[in-house]
Amino acid sequence: MLEIEFKSLQLSNGETMAYRLRRGTGTANGRTLLLVHGNMTSSVHWDLFMESFDPSHTLIAVDLRGFGASTYHVPVRSIADFSEDLRLFVDGLSLTSFTLMGWSMGGGVAMQFAASYPQYVEALILLASMSTRGYPCYHAEEKDEQSGQVQARRLRTRAEIAEMDKTKLVQRAYDHRDKAFLRNLWNRQVYVIQEPDEVRYETYLNDMLTQKNLLDVYDAMNRFNMSAKDHEAGDGSSDAARLSMPTLVLWGNQDKVVTRQMTEELVEDLGGHVVYRELDHTGHSPMVDNLALLCRVVAEFMERRRLA
Repeated sequence: MLEIEFKSLQLSNGETMAYRLRRGTGTANGRTLLLVHGNMTSSVHWDLFMESFDPSHTLIAVDLRGFGASTYHVPVRSIADFSEDLRLFVDGLSLTSFTLMGWSMGGGVAMQFAASYPQYVEALILLASMSTRGYPCYHAEEKDEQSGQVQARRLRTRAEIAEMDKTKLVQRAYDHRDKAFLRNLWNRQVYVIQEPDEVRYETYLNDMLTQKNLLDVYDAMNRFNMSAKDHEAGDGSSDAARLSMPTLVLWGNQDKVVTRQMTEELVEDLGGHVVYRELDHTGHSPMVDNLALLCRVVAEFMERRRLA
């Protein structure tokens, strides 16, 4: 097993970004794969993948601002804030070309980075990713006065999201270090196929408690919109049309966090150059549910890119 180093880098904006590095074996076929985690996680949740993926490749997994061991001096107000940090990070490491892989909320960060700085990104991999139209937060279902139909309304403001039950419950669990609540939540929504082993699970739970930006992230995900279609919380930027690099979209058909509809929006907005792969018997964490399949599919995609 290759060594995974834990390091940090001071960014020019004053934040410090922690990251994990697994150096490749240096073979001719090796490339760099930059990994971006999702909400309620950090680079530590990539551990199984980093231990198992093709050793010829160099893997770098970041802790986004406010997650894991990274600082949170200035609050984020958009997904673009994360992608700008990522640009400072890759420049700091003198990385000029890599495959970019984002999981869940990290998929939004990866898409925004690739749209803003396409010259860095050889290929894009979106794993159980939030939609190009954001990850919506909804008000409790209410009755429309005109139609009489019961419908959910997408929240529009940070203040509304702060009052959302999900925000309050998760933040309370963080404040009180209630790992039993977090474990129950993840067993119901993320680890629906299987759980990590007990040692890793405890590590993941402790890592969740390091998150410093929950409300800001919920708000940013809700307002995110790089499609050409406006939604209640944000106008479409049409940035998705700028993503022309080879793109692999992976979604587990047992995912309870990212819906099929969100994934279909993603594929529709990114266009015909996207390769879509549905992972059977896989939930929101393919790294735990179906690691061997995930490693194989990603390796095959990267190998096709090398030969293209």
